[in-house]
Amino acid sequence: MDIKLELVAIPVTDIDRAKDFYVRLGFNADHDHTVSEDLRFVQLTPPGSACSICIGKGITDAEPGSVVGMQVVVKDIEEAEREFKSRGIDISPIDDQAWGRFIYFADPDGNKWAVQEIVIPDLSGNNS
Repeated sequence: MDIKLELVAIPVTDIDRAKDFYVRLGFNADHDHTVSEDLRFVQLTPPGSACSICIGKGITDAEPGSVVGMQVVVKDIEEAEREFKSRGIDISPIDDQAWGRFIYFADPDGNKWAVQEIVIPDLSGNNS
């Protein structure tokens, strides 16, 4: 049996401001549908990802800005850093760890994200 994570709700206060932020970040705006005055569903997907996020009205009861630990993975952290800076995204300096290289950012509501370049350790004992 396959179990696939395909959608994560992110709580926001201003749907249009959040949508603009994530689109500026590079996410694709897949859907933006107002079902009723109590329900608006916006789905956004990072390029190359099988999992999307959704924001909107009537989507989640979680407090806006309460999400911590969302993470995306990139091939090259320096490229991601340059790209996000060029798009006006406020990011942290690169954080080098043994298990990866990271930059961090928050959306306009304070939901916190990490961007990781996975580092595969050299287990061969060669330091060349």
